[in-house]
Amino acid sequence: MTTPNVEGTVLTLDSSSAYFQQAFRLMGGQGMSKAFVIEKSAPHALNVVGEQITVLASGDQTGSYEVFHQAGPEGSGPPPHNHPWDEAFYVTRGEVAFGVGEQEAVARPGTFVHVPAGTTHWFRFGVGGGEMVSVTSSAGAAKMFADFDREIAPDKPDLAKLVEVAGRHGAKIGVPGG
Repeated sequence: MTTPNVEGTVLTLDSSSAYFQQAFRLMGGQGMSKAFVIEKSAPHALNVVGEQITVLASGDQTGSYEVFHQAGPEGSGPPPHNHPWDEAFYVTRGEVAFGVGEQEAVARPGTFVHVPAGTTHWFRFGVGGGEMVSVTSSAGAAKMFADFDREIAPDKPDLAKLVEVAGRHGAKIGVPGG
């Protein structure tokens, strides 16, 4: 095992260790993720239609789930949408209104919201904006957010382009029901 360098960006497990080899065999020889550390200043925030989304851990890094820090100004947030991964949110600052299926609630700091895969949902940051940590059950969102950042103007988003980019990643925007 190595320790973080001065920047604290990488922590890896020695692939020759008995633990690694046993885990690799138990997984049927499939690859597994490596331990890592991300410093607060390391990731670059993506601008997703005015919301700042920082990828803290991508599916490529973890081998499965993804973790994000999301911060947005008052009134920002996605339209109703769904996708093939579970998603959970933990509000850390401000108030965030959530719609999940037919239910609506206002989440304050310390509130946890879980959205099952395929469930139509949305959220809006309240007065003064807000922040939250989100987790997805599988890879997909990080690449979608990167494509939104690269292809969609944050100040005047093209809804047709938003729908098209989301669709490339298995997400559907404007889907009724849940």
